[in-house]
Amino acid sequence: MNLPGQGPDQQSNPSVVAAAGRSLDPHVQRYAARTAGMTASEIRALFAVASRPEVVSLAGGMPYLAALPMDALATDVAELIATEGQQALQYGSAQGIPRLREQICEVMALEGISAHPDDVVVTVGSQSALDMVTRIFCDPGDVVLAEAPSYVGALGTFTAYQAEVVHVEVDDDGLIPSALSAALDAVRASGRRVKFLYTIPNFHNPGGVTLSVERRPEILRICAEHNVLIIEDNPYGLLGFDGQTYPALRASEPDNVVYLGSFSKTFAPGLRVGWALAPHAVREKLVLAAESATLCPPTITQAVVSAYLTKHDWKGQIKVYQQAYRERRDAMLSALEQHLPAGCTWTKPDGGFYVWLTVPEGIDTKAMLPRAVTQRVAYVPGTAFYGDGFGTRQMRLSFCYPTPERIREGVRRLATVLEGELELLRTFGTVTTRQVSGPHSPSPDTA
Repeated sequence: MNLPGQGPDQQSNPSVVAAAGRSLDPHVQRYAARTAGMTASEIRALFAVASRPEVVSLAGGMPYLAALPMDALATDVAELIATEGQQALQYGSAQGIPRLREQICEVMALEGISAHPDDVVVTVGSQSALDMVTRIFCDPGDVVLAEAPSYVGALGTFTAYQAEVVHVEVDDDGLIPSALSAALDAVRASGRRVKFLYTIPNFHNPGGVTLSVERRPEILRICAEHNVLIIEDNPYGLLGFDGQTYPALRASEPDNVVYLGSFSKTFAPGLRVGWALAPHAVREKLVLAAESATLCPPTITQAVVSAYLTKHDWKGQIKVYQQAYRERRDAMLSALEQHLPAGCTWTKPDGGFYVWLTVPEGIDTKAMLPRAVTQRVAYVPGTAFYGDGFGTRQMRLSFCYPTPERIREGVRRLATVLEGELELLRTFGTVTTRQVSGPHSPSPDTA
């Protein structure tokens, strides 16, 4: 006989019968409440297509690893295993190997930071550091302030820990101090608690803007007055195209800033080596969080990074990266100027990996993405970088990985797609699209 609501065709389908009797996920009642915020992005399937060689991907923030001395690195790794293998392949400290922590302090000194190795915690990429910081500071319902837009990986972490993101406006000079003050006052008036400000001050992901030197003391002062911690995420700080290195917020305020760094952009992301520099008491909590999450960061990858910093001209390698990315940035900006239709605007980054593009009113970049991939070009829609559904007119374009020629071709294809969207608007008018619910879990395509 038929089950209730079941037709003859459904009756003969065993999978439908099984689904009618039980959930497709038998564990659904067991999950913690916080997993409700852990949702996969519907654009992930599109990026599987976008990874094909015929598609110009302006989406993922992958470094240009061809600039690395691969043969020399291969020799270094072989020598490391041969001479220090029993130590490098063994368990290590949850805080990270001492020699690398000393070298990290030397790296941070380029940004004016004076730090002791004891206050550095090596992590499995800076994403792990961000996860641990959020875990030790945020209770469900706490508020995190973040720039509008903000890094998708950070937004996904905040959502996973059930924190509420309140965005703060930025302009071409970065985070706006008056907007920060207004956000803090509004949250306090609502009776909620701000745990920290999350900011990417240099060559912002995804915005491409940099917090001006003049605004930095003001941001520090406002947060100190409101007793709000600052999480300074700075993976791009050494990748300025004119050779300028901006002073870190942590350099001026060591007691109220947790600084997150990474070797993913200046060396190799596959090694997954990042770090947190924190005030002493916070450092202790981070070590305990690291022990419970990963026991210890992989010793072998730390040893590889340490050997690279010891044996190679890593500052010279950063200059090679700067030149390569500047050439790619210039190719993108000139192509945008040449090909994009009227009504488009974009940021002009002086470092980093990204351009933030705003398209004419009426175009929804998330809805447009499948048509762009069909035309063999990919980007990340702006809604991925907001926790509140905004960003439908924006997209992030990455120039770090493709060659200049591929970048120019990708922008040309993108312009064709935009022209097609504008033609549809002229013919049928604006179509109201659904609001998105917020950030999704990050992936390598949206990093």
